[in-house]
Amino acid sequence: MSQVVNAGFPILTATAAVPAIGAILTAAVPAARRTAAKWLALLVSLVTLALAAIVLVGFEPGGDRYQFVESHSWIKDFGVRYELGVDGIGVALIALTALLIPFVVLAGWHDADPLETKSSRWRPTQGFFALILAVEAMVILSFEATDVFLFYILFEAMLIPMYFLIGGFGDRAHAGSDENAAAQRSYAAVKFLLYNLVGGLIMLAAVIGLYVVAGNFSLTEIAEARASGQLEMATNTERLLFLGFFFAFAVKAPLWPLHTWLPNAMGEATAPVAVLITAVVDKVGTFAMLRFCLGLFPEASKWATPVIITLALISIVYGALLAVGQRDIKRLIAYASISHFGFIIMGIFAMTSQGQSGATLYMVNHGISTAALMLVAGFLISRRGSRLIADYGGVQKVAPVLAGTFLIGGLATLSLPGLAPFVSEFLVLVGTFARYPVAGVIATTGIVLAALYTLVLYQRTMTGPVKEEVRAMPDLRVRELAVVAPLIALLIFLGVFPKPLTDIVNPAVTHTMSDVQQKDPAPEVEAAK
Repeated sequence: MSQVVNAGFPILTATAAVPAIGAILTAAVPAARRTAAKWLALLVSLVTLALAAIVLVGFEPGGDRYQFVESHSWIKDFGVRYELGVDGIGVALIALTALLIPFVVLAGWHDADPLETKSSRWRPTQGFFALILAVEAMVILSFEATDVFLFYILFEAMLIPMYFLIGGFGDRAHAGSDENAAAQRSYAAVKFLLYNLVGGLIMLAAVIGLYVVAGNFSLTEIAEARASGQLEMATNTERLLFLGFFFAFAVKAPLWPLHTWLPNAMGEATAPVAVLITAVVDKVGTFAMLRFCLGLFPEASKWATPVIITLALISIVYGALLAVGQRDIKRLIAYASISHFGFIIMGIFAMTSQGQSGATLYMVNHGISTAALMLVAGFLISRRGSRLIADYGGVQKVAPVLAGTFLIGGLATLSLPGLAPFVSEFLVLVGTFARYPVAGVIATTGIVLAALYTLVLYQRTMTGPVKEEVRAMPDLRVRELAVVAPLIALLIFLGVFPKPLTDIVNPAVTHTMSDVQQKDPAPEVEAAK
């Protein structure tokens, strides 16, 4: 677990500082220069992507566990440090975040433009893009933080810009009056904030308890002290601290029964903000389960595994069943994401290398596939002005490119072989079956249900007679193609050649397995007769 402080250029700080500074500059653009604010936000997101690429290329999978380490005293009296470092899992998720934000910016190019109707309030374009960049900065830094207190601050702070993105910049394709739409957005934003704040407050108590027990907040120092026997936690203490951390991460993830804020938030947010929620922000919860729950509380993690596996299975089946019955396109994708997060959490707590590798790959691949599907759905909804599945029909005859990209995004969601999520889901199921065969079998029902809700969604919206309301629907424009095409290409590339990603992730998974002192179960082979 040892780490060497990097004396060179602070690349991790720069990767988070660029979008943070960009957010301030974007917010400061004069009100009349909306287009300039958009281009500035896009430029900042591309620079951040370049820095994340440097981190990705410079990371050595066979090197130290934590690389590009930065460590500086912050609040000396309480032992709080500004301490950063990335392992293979963190690098992969930083790359995912930096990759998706330019597409989020491009997809939301007109989402915060002022509405023309007299009854509508001014929608500050600069604020919209500044908030997106602020979320990016906090998420990236949370993937880098190896000081528990620093991570907690970021974990909570990202709720503020997300609250305003959900409540202040909601979906315009809302049935009902402007007042009803505003009320629904406000409800979704407040529910999102309250759920996550409650989780954060419980985590704060656990963070304080960890400091009382360990005397510092450094993830690496605490883990080293535990491994060497210098720090011993009483069984009940470790379990209580674990539950405090896990509860907050389960809310963020979201895990059943703490998931109910997600469909409201994704349904009322714009499509790009919905992508920001489920493809970027929610990954902090599952990432933290790997880094902090398993790293700090290995025995408690094993103690809680049967219950967590059960909750994950409920999430898989429950989320998929509710997705089947949805009438709202965006809420269907939200419930599908709940099912997918169940697979991720099940893979993490299966305590096998295949399961944890698959869970990490699933975080990345789910981010890409959900972004592709949700953004195309957003383009579709913006054309028709409705989120209801029943209001569509025959779209593939008038907008074949839109329908084709929607189909590929949907097929990725159901983990079709040849597309990136298939590799992730296969590894999770194999890893789970190796230790918990019954759970592995039950989880496969999620695959069947995913095929059902995805294909029914496509059939009801894209095929059949052309409805009069969609007859004049335009196909994808150049800007929209620039958003969708790279995501589709990446889904195909990682589906047929996942090795670049697995090479980065697997060494980090090996370290995590070592933290919890687990080895893969030996295969059972019948003796030859």
